[in-house]
Amino acid sequence: MKLIVLRAGDVAAPVAVHHGEFFSWIRREVGDAWSGEWVEHDVRTDATLPGPRDADGFVITGSSSSVTERAPWMLRTEALVREIFEAKTPLFGICFGHQLVGQALGGRVAKNPRGREIGTVHVRVVPHAPRDPMFHALPAGATSFRANHTHVDSVVELPKGAVVVAETDLEPYAAFAVGEHVKCVQFHPEINGAAMRGYVEARAHLIEGEGGDARTILEAVADAPDGASTLRSFVRHVVRRT
Repeated sequence: MKLIVLRAGDVAAPVAVHHGEFFSWIRREVGDAWSGEWVEHDVRTDATLPGPRDADGFVITGSSSSVTERAPWMLRTEALVREIFEAKTPLFGICFGHQLVGQALGGRVAKNPRGREIGTVHVRVVPHAPRDPMFHALPAGATSFRANHTHVDSVVELPKGAVVVAETDLEPYAAFAVGEHVKCVQFHPEINGAAMRGYVEARAHLIEGEGGDARTILEAVADAPDGASTLRSFVRHVVRRT
């Protein structure tokens, strides 16, 4: 039993100094939902990529890079995403990972025309029957939850067959699924309140330069356990059922 985290980027340096990197955060939030092996693979290196059946599930991390750069390592990783999809191996994309999956499967990524989304944001569940397994741990009848975000790019055109399962005021495709095995979220289920505050502080000059109010955003930052539960539910109800 193995989960492979495909590392596509690094935590912002001022945040990493105090809180570590994405891999440790992802493991923390998955918690006891997974007792198998964990492997981290940095897709930005020249190391041979894992095969699509080398793991029981894959998670693609966030990144400060942009999918629109079309760097060689991104194109290699997109090819792997298509192989994972064809193999029906569970795959969870986070932020940049969400965008990379969307692009790899035929969608399109661009700068979000609605602007930067950062901080603890309310996410609305788009009604579907049955509810997506990512939301299994939400309270019964819940139609929204809070999650931590930091992104500028977005999936602006969905891949064929994708189903939108959540949205925010600035992000109409805050979460989508492609089939039963591919789940993608634009937010960061692995970022807790402390790390989110670090991100807002590190990006404050950008927020203010774009006309936003960094102080108000910072004051609203909090832990977002319901957002975090989407990652844990993916492991429990998608990976472990495969």
